[in-house]
Amino acid sequence: MLLTGAEIIIECLKEQGVDTVFGYPGGTILNVYDALYRHSEEIFHVLTSHEQGAAHAADGYARATGKVGVCMATSGPGATNLVTGIATAYMDSVPMVAITANVNLPLLGKDTFQEVDIAGVTMPITKHGYIVKDVKILAQTLRKAFAIAKSGRPGPVLVDVTKDVTAATCEYEPVKPEEAVRINRFTAEEMEKAVQLIASSQKPFLYLGGGAILSGASEQVREFAHKLDAPVCDTLMGKGAFDSYDPLYTGMIGMHGTKASNLGVSECDLLIALGARFSDRVVGNASKFASGAKVLHIDIDAAEISKNVKADVALVGDLKDVLTQLIDKVEAVSRPEWRERIRQLKEKYPLKYDDSKLSCPYIMEELDRITKGEAIVTTDVGQHQMWAAQYYHYTKPRTFLSSGGLGTMGYGLGACIGAKMGRPDKICVNIAGDGCFRMNMNELATASRYNIPIIQIVINNHVLGMVRQWQTLFYGKRYSQTVLEDAVDFCKIAEGLGCTAIRVTKKEEVAPAIQKAIELQKPVMIECIIPKDDKVFPMVPAGAAISEVFDGDDLAAKEK
Repeated sequence: MLLTGAEIIIECLKEQGVDTVFGYPGGTILNVYDALYRHSEEIFHVLTSHEQGAAHAADGYARATGKVGVCMATSGPGATNLVTGIATAYMDSVPMVAITANVNLPLLGKDTFQEVDIAGVTMPITKHGYIVKDVKILAQTLRKAFAIAKSGRPGPVLVDVTKDVTAATCEYEPVKPEEAVRINRFTAEEMEKAVQLIASSQKPFLYLGGGAILSGASEQVREFAHKLDAPVCDTLMGKGAFDSYDPLYTGMIGMHGTKASNLGVSECDLLIALGARFSDRVVGNASKFASGAKVLHIDIDAAEISKNVKADVALVGDLKDVLTQLIDKVEAVSRPEWRERIRQLKEKYPLKYDDSKLSCPYIMEELDRITKGEAIVTTDVGQHQMWAAQYYHYTKPRTFLSSGGLGTMGYGLGACIGAKMGRPDKICVNIAGDGCFRMNMNELATASRYNIPIIQIVINNHVLGMVRQWQTLFYGKRYSQTVLEDAVDFCKIAEGLGCTAIRVTKKEEVAPAIQKAIELQKPVMIECIIPKDDKVFPMVPAGAAISEVFDGDDLAAKEK
């Protein structure tokens, strides 16, 4: 059938099973929005308040569902406003297709109004980028974009289309979408080395990253851990890949990981990294990280092997496939002494906080109790992010969505909207600090426009909490530009943007506020006022070995 380029874009989205897109229209992409208008019953478009919100929403949709998220924007500033969201998705391996329109082909390169080389701008932060200048290759380009976004190590792909291509006509025939391709590249010899390494270990430790979730390997991870009788820690991106109530679970590893995880990994003789990239926030001083251990690294991306920490044995492939094979080849063993050592560490160094006052850990525990750990929790970046990772019990994958690699303040609210659109059956809650909330709080207008029943919890300590914590500990309490005491009233803002607002100042107000927010089935903002000098512990100083982890008790003892 003969279709315009704009109609081909919509047909390709339908072909790929896309049911929701997030975006903001403008001059160069008008033809696409006009075509979308005629297919509004098949593809629901969420008009966000800002293009960055659209990118974060597409990201949240993808993380919550496992499908490719889609966002759209016009040329120039519309396209560049997607950049932070694209970079966030790239750093965390989130499958996304960003569709932008550009000026007419004869006007490219002439500093035309709202012209930007967005493919060039985003080249370092995408798996691939296209600029389509011929309608005849539009459909195949879009199909390639989706295939690339979801294959191998997932990530964002940009497709920029000139406006005249969206108006030109071409024959279109639907094609069945390509399946995601995840090729295993390890040899039988490498697999045997891995089996031998595991067999010779007395104190193995499993370290889970985001790849455990992306590959859908949660069940295989559980079976593998129990067959090896090995403790399990996770990164921020690996939350939910392993049931946090499992006796083998030791908590998060790294800068704000538990002492049990950090000290346990420092004592192990075999570290098995599953879909993890050995981020600096995890390993601290790389030369001292698990220095007495052999390293078995399993990851789909060969570029990650020995990039930050040298692997003794590596298996490059899809984690689910690799673990399925490994489980059949390794012997089931019992390690009572190692298990007891880990139990002692967990018992001696539990997570704890001052429960005499309202605090974020208390709020997270109440949220966990009321939602029975079944909510999808999104976060922004900072202290509240760490508390959300530490004190909510994640038992299933795709229930904790956070910007891990880029650390994007303002990520969570858009992501929460996207998650709720993708998983309307789930309670979706965004945890933000007051500093982060200021950045993209306009997306509350998006939630109210469509009556998307999300819960926005603002942890308001009137400071940039994480930066202040560093200033307190390492910068002599010189609080340069981190105090947010002003006349801003978040409750009035939320109400002005069409949402219900609740302010919480006491512990006994937390549970009723959360329960009311759930019952209302509409967008609700809960502002929680906490002390400005609450700190996230445990903590590892930047560049230190993770064995140097300390908590509030250690700090108090040192100050004495």
